[in-house]
Amino acid sequence: MTRNTKYINKLDLFKLRFSRMVQALVRLDDNTNRVLNIVKAQYDLKDKGEAIELVVNRYIEDRDEPELKPEFVKKIQEIQKQKSIRVDDFAKRYGLK
Repeated sequence: MTRNTKYINKLDLFKLRFSRMVQALVRLDDNTNRVLNIVKAQYDLKDKGEAIELVVNRYIEDRDEPELKPEFVKKIQEIQKQKSIRVDDFAKRYGLK
């Protein structure tokens, strides 16, 4: 990913959805058309436009989750391997009192 990548958060999507609607003629191949029909039937949607919205919303939700850096994953895995210790007074142990 590049640094200039912009994400659409769910609030922006909500605002866009209810602020204005656009109409578009789209050309679909047979497979995409079949999949949209299946999504439409499976979720009891009114039309293919709603099916497209559902698919796009799911895509945004999947992409909205940031990828973890490999260094962070490695650090967490090392911490998980460490033996845990019992602490009776956390604040006292770590100088917070």
